[in-house]
Amino acid sequence: MFDPEAAWHAALYGPDGFFTRGEKPSAHFRTSVLVGPELAEALLVLLARVDAALGFPPVVDFVDVGAGGGELAFAVRRLAAGSLAARLRVTAVELGPPVELPGVRWTAEVPSCTGLLVGHEWLDAIPCPVVTGPSDDPWIARWWPLADGEQAEVGAPRDAAWAAAVSRVRGAALAVDYGHLVSSRRFTLTGYRAGRQVPPVFDGSCDITAHVALDACAEAAGGDRVLVSQRDALAALGLTGEVTGSGWEWLESVARAGRIAELRDPAGLGAFGWLLHGRGVAVADLLPELPPWRPIPASTADV
Repeated sequence: MFDPEAAWHAALYGPDGFFTRGEKPSAHFRTSVLVGPELAEALLVLLARVDAALGFPPVVDFVDVGAGGGELAFAVRRLAAGSLAARLRVTAVELGPPVELPGVRWTAEVPSCTGLLVGHEWLDAIPCPVVTGPSDDPWIARWWPLADGEQAEVGAPRDAAWAAAVSRVRGAALAVDYGHLVSSRRFTLTGYRAGRQVPPVFDGSCDITAHVALDACAEAAGGDRVLVSQRDALAALGLTGEVTGSGWEWLESVARAGRIAELRDPAGLGAFGWLLHGRGVAVADLLPELPPWRPIPASTADV
């Protein structure tokens, strides 16, 4: 009997899997990390707030889980300044072959850390069971009311992975991903290859992904937490995209404003969910009160 979860896992992480053999997400789809340095700048602001809330420990961690080619980890390392830079330890977590990047250490396991752990588009690549209704799966009963003949991705493996990662942090843990809520579930299993969305074939030739039930992940990890949009979170961290100056300064500010607009686009990257957990620090010390996250409606969102 065909097991979609096992096939999905083998296609991504088996001996000849998509990520195991060294494919990098940047070759197949565009993410916030690839837009420019602004996401790393915002995460450094968040990390500085975590650092202050922790009382400026002698070593402060930035952990990038599901790091791909290490672009985010390296940008954070490169842009860090002052006392934070002197105490900063950057770790990239990835199962595929590491990329040699100055100041970035690589590991295949999520480490214990003091600082900020970020899973940027990590949870969507964790394989999970696929079921067709009716289903007596307890996760489905709680999180995805399923009519006869409808398909669903069972998010329990993502919940467990996120709860385990959060448990290893003193500071804060942030998941950034596209997803849905119990009020808006839809089947989203799909593939990406060379910049195109393709059918999800389980032969290792493409990335296979599905939207994340971020509300279920939030409850699984528990504790002090918020779930807000990338659009609102980036503004709260200082990325608003004003155009200033004249001449070359004006041109650069226009380019920067364009990149920030892409990151905050409510119909695109800005609709990503930011699930932030505080571990020994108060989330209210890291972000102001923001509107709760609402995913793009199924009628307008890309899978």
